[in-house]
Amino acid sequence: MKEAVIVAAKRTAFGKYGGMVKHLEPEQLLKPLFNHFKDAHPQVMLAIDDVILGNVTGNGGNIARKSLLEAGLNQQIPGVTIDRQCGSGLDAVIHACRMIQAGAGTIFIAGGVESISRAPWKIKRPQSIYETYLPEFYERASFAPEGQDPSMIEAAEKVAHVYQVPREAQDDYAWKSHRKAIAAYENQTISREILPFNVNGKVFNKDESIKPKLTQRTLSRLKPVLPNGTITVGNCCMKNDGAVLLMVMEKETAHDYGFKSGLDFIDSSTVGVDPTLLGIGPVPAVSKLLKRQNYAIEDIDAFELNEAFASQVIASQHALNIPEVKLNIYGGAIATGHPYGASGAALVTRLFYMEQYHRTIATMGIGGGMGNAILFERWS
Repeated sequence: MKEAVIVAAKRTAFGKYGGMVKHLEPEQLLKPLFNHFKDAHPQVMLAIDDVILGNVTGNGGNIARKSLLEAGLNQQIPGVTIDRQCGSGLDAVIHACRMIQAGAGTIFIAGGVESISRAPWKIKRPQSIYETYLPEFYERASFAPEGQDPSMIEAAEKVAHVYQVPREAQDDYAWKSHRKAIAAYENQTISREILPFNVNGKVFNKDESIKPKLTQRTLSRLKPVLPNGTITVGNCCMKNDGAVLLMVMEKETAHDYGFKSGLDFIDSSTVGVDPTLLGIGPVPAVSKLLKRQNYAIEDIDAFELNEAFASQVIASQHALNIPEVKLNIYGGAIATGHPYGASGAALVTRLFYMEQYHRTIATMGIGGGMGNAILFERWS
């Protein structure tokens, strides 16, 4: 079987909903990344077999294909857009790696993009043209049948209740996420992931959701979103805009182009869980992955688990017995942001630049009750 390796990875900084990149369409967020890859690896970019991107809230029309054309890539390169909700970006990477293993290509661009700020309005279609009700707007499509499709906050509250994650623990986790991200920026660790680009005359090079002045006291004083709940705007992620691209190659081809290091794809898994406990998806996904590879938690050097809500991360961490020192070492989405379709690819990008760790896992909890996970070993 062919081997797949990640040989290059970059992301934009993540903007806040209505923030610095609020006016940029998804293909415009991706264009600087495509241009960077064209400048850095011109010969490789002429030989791409496919572009595979995750996206959740876009306006359809196959953003992967539109974005590669917008960036001036060869018209013969196709493109496919994947929607597995929050797991879309990670699924794009998995799909590229599996295509290489199957011998269906040797060079892929994978990643994801999300512009929550530019997401189109959604309106329910009436049952009859004779109805006189006013148009009904809605934020998202259903992820599961009626009665099994809670809001994200309701699901996070249920996880907190079932797995006994108190408010204090969630607030403490959120504060630590911000502190770790700030420290990673100060020592230039996160900056390596980010491709700066100009937006209206200003350099966009730092995640907008990070709060350097946030204190534990401030977090403790925030009101829960739901009555008698534990989830606040402080211990969950924000809505964000951003894009991520990775270069995935067959290993022998990578050698031919002069690449000598990166991430070696080992395996991946995707599972379903109770849709009302959707945030717990990483637990069975990681468990299945480890079992198939005959590994234990102790064999993994670093875990990147998307921080949609502190409650889900803490519950997953405890259920899997992940040591705190191995989990989201440079902070996560609570601090840096969660552009849905790009987040999974961003976790892989984070791992790409963590050269000191040999065996690593990225994992996502997914709307509709799913989890996916991917296992790498350092190629060097």
